[in-house]
Amino acid sequence: MNRAVINLAGATLIPLPSGGLYWPDRGMLVVSDLHLGKSERMARRGGSLLPPYESDVTLDRLAVDISATDPETVLCLGDSFDDLEAARTLEDTHCDTLSQLQDGRRWLWIEGNHDSGATRFGGQHLKEHREGPLTFRHIAKKAAKSGEISGHYHPKARIRGGSRPCFLVDETRMICPAYGAYTGGLDWTTPVLRQLFSEHAFAFLTGHKVLQVPVPRRALCN
Repeated sequence: MNRAVINLAGATLIPLPSGGLYWPDRGMLVVSDLHLGKSERMARRGGSLLPPYESDVTLDRLAVDISATDPETVLCLGDSFDDLEAARTLEDTHCDTLSQLQDGRRWLWIEGNHDSGATRFGGQHLKEHREGPLTFRHIAKKAAKSGEISGHYHPKARIRGGSRPCFLVDETRMICPAYGAYTGGLDWTTPVLRQLFSEHAFAFLTGHKVLQVPVPRRALCN
């Protein structure tokens, strides 16, 4: 089966249809912005109600990708929980699932703006992580060196009247899509995104099959 491949700073990376990213040479699965507990947090704060099973959908998706790639390391790229209270009150069944997924693996939690600080879940809790030629952090730095991988913005590409979560990539950096269910997203033409990428940027659309498309120049140039 043909798979999309991304080459960044000498690392060969595979974007998955789910929105996960697999680095075969390091046996690493990267997922960003799970936002576990989002429906509980919104209900707690009196916001719009979401289906109560969003954490089930997200964790089921993660279980499938872990089964398919059998990673030595899972790196969660920030905003794994919708806030720290959501992490504290996550249902026991979801905690059990996380524990099972973590068993026997190195698990890295990168701190996000929603979940700033350590949680009760096992693994390493880090501000950012450097491995080989790549640096993993939650929010992209405008002047970052080549090899930055981040999340936060939940990029989405508008194609033929529809919208699909996507990886945004150029010669220097990658921004991953949100992995969590019901997380929303930021259009790839938004100025805050266009300022981060060169005119040679590509989007890798998630869905049934990963598709590579050029990012419209108007999305990247003033």
